[in-house]
Amino acid sequence: MFDRMKIDLGRFDLDIQLRDEALDERNSPVQRMLANAAIGVEPYDAYYAARELRETLKAVFEGEIGAKARLARVLSNECDDFQRCLYYQVAGRGVVQMLDAMEWFEEILKTRALLSGELLRSKKPSAVMVNPYVAPEPDGPLVSPSPEFKEGASWYLHSELGGEIEAE
Repeated sequence: MFDRMKIDLGRFDLDIQLRDEALDERNSPVQRMLANAAIGVEPYDAYYAARELRETLKAVFEGEIGAKARLARVLSNECDDFQRCLYYQVAGRGVVQMLDAMEWFEEILKTRALLSGELLRSKKPSAVMVNPYVAPEPDGPLVSPSPEFKEGASWYLHSELGGEIEAE
C-alpha cells in the first residue's frame, strides 16, 4: 500500500490559462488581446463583465429591442474600464469574429471563475492577483449613453467574404 504524501504545491495561479492563451500563436490577435486584458482581474468580475458584454453585442446584432440602449449603458458605465477595454479589443473586427472571440473568451473566464470558487471552498490559496485597474472609475471620457448610435459596417460584413469597406 502507498503512503499518501502531502506535497505543498504553493499557490495556484488563476491567471495561468490567460497567460498561456495570450502567448499562443494559434490564437487570433483578438483572442490574445482579450486574454491579456483579463490578467489580474477578479475571476467572477471578469466572467460576468465578459458575459454581459457578449450577450449585449449578440442582442444588438440580432436587433433586439433595447439592445442598443443596453450597449450604450455598458460602455458609458461609471465603473472601471474593463468592459470598455474588452469592447475596443473586438470592435470593428466584424460581428462574426467579434462574437466568436467573445464566446471563446467567456468560456475561459467561466472555467477560471469556477476554479476560483473551488479554491475558496477548499480553503486552498491562490496566487496573489494584482488588479490592473488602479481606480474604480473610468480613466478618461466615457462613451455617450445615447442609444441612437449607428452601427458601423463591421456589424454587417464578414471579413473573410472579401471586399473592403470604403470610407464615405
